[in-house]
Amino acid sequence: GAGALVEPRRHPAHVAVPPELARRIGQIGLVARADGPRLQPELKPGQRLVSADGDLWRWDGLCARAEDAPSAAALRLQQKNRLADLARDLEETVARAAQAAETHESLARRLAALTDADARARQARRDADRLVAEANRARSRGEADRSIAEGRRDAARLAMTRHEEETTAAQAALAEADATLAALPDLALARTALEDVRSVVEAARATMLARRSAHDGLRREGETRARRARDIDTEIAGWRTRLTTAAQRSAELADRKAAAEAERDDALAAPALLADRRHELLRAIAEAEARKTRATDALSGAETGLRALQSAERDAERAGSEVRETRARAETRAEAARDAVALADDRIREAQDTTPAGLLDRLAADPATMPPAEVVEAQVAALRRQREALGAVNLRAEEDAREVQDEHDRLIREKTDLDDAIRALRTGIASLNREGRERLLTAFEQVNENFRLLFTHLFGGGEARLVLIESDDPLEAGLEIMCQPPGKKLSTL
Repeated sequence: GAGALVEPRRHPAHVAVPPELARRIGQIGLVARADGPRLQPELKPGQRLVSADGDLWRWDGLCARAEDAPSAAALRLQQKNRLADLARDLEETVARAAQAAETHESLARRLAALTDADARARQARRDADRLVAEANRARSRGEADRSIAEGRRDAARLAMTRHEEETTAAQAALAEADATLAALPDLALARTALEDVRSVVEAARATMLARRSAHDGLRREGETRARRARDIDTEIAGWRTRLTTAAQRSAELADRKAAAEAERDDALAAPALLADRRHELLRAIAEAEARKTRATDALSGAETGLRALQSAERDAERAGSEVRETRARAETRAEAARDAVALADDRIREAQDTTPAGLLDRLAADPATMPPAEVVEAQVAALRRQREALGAVNLRAEEDAREVQDEHDRLIREKTDLDDAIRALRTGIASLNREGRERLLTAFEQVNENFRLLFTHLFGGGEARLVLIESDDPLEAGLEIMCQPPGKKLSTL
């Protein structure tokens, strides 16, 4: 059953294969003919069932009966008929393949351009969002720095006011001290008090100078922070300008993205149009093959009639040749008879010194001079056998030999031309297969890479790929989709 397809080594009695073919044979199950249709719906992709009689049930629904398989002779005849069809359809197929390849390449380039534009739009949007966030953070920092600077500036102003008040109080105390000194009678005590007051004033002055220096420092720091605040305002204005520009750029990219999506939709609709065109071409090919079949049948009938006429013509020529040979033999015998008569006349004249008529008169007068009839008949029979041993004379032998040689040479030339055409056609078919494999593998790699990127983008990670199965030849191989979302096991779709 279908369970035997999983592990081929469990049934070594059915088949023994090298390790390299174990995986391939492992997808084939041997069943009875009656069980094939029942088990076929349970087959997995790439599996198939066979019977001992030669029946085949494949996973994709294909069924082939052993009695439906054509014989080797029928296959050879079909291949010969297809050879002529392939020779006629070769140029048209090459043209359609080239046109389809150009269309595919154009659509692939458009799809790649649209994908790049979409990626650039997304990247520009992310850059704009990042710039807006940085501008907002810089603005917040600038406002915080400005608030701190304004607080320090107000504190410096209060400190400066307090220092000015202390300076005024010290000056008033100094004036009071001078007045008190003038009113004192004791100069020594006045000087002591004056020195004390001066010490206090100097201390107050030093404190005032220190606080003035601190005030100047705070003022400079306030001016620096004010300049920094102005710079921050300028930067905020610049960031706002850049934000506006980024928003405009984002709108432009959104428009371009919409246009790109429209073009992508058109590009996605193109394969369906190509598929419809392909179906139309297949229908046209089927109709052409039907017309070719009818024409082939008509040609076969005409060729049969032509062969019958040629056979009749050869029979007529053979009969005419026999008649001409018979006539030629009769004329030859007549000529030979005349020559024999002339020769006998001459021999009679030489031997008997008379004419045949005189010899007859002499024989009539004296019959004893004539040899016996048996002797003459024996001589004639011996001469006749010698003549028949030479055989009949064919006057058309040389002409017939030339015709046969010409026919032989013509057949040799036709055979050479046919061999050259077969080699050229096989070379063209091999070249088409090779180019088809190369283009298919190139397209497969591009589609596989795009599918992997799309899967990773949609699922936020993971892994996906396309795998060719069942055959090492890409033109005959099947396709499996392997995918592994994040946190999942690798599985087959």
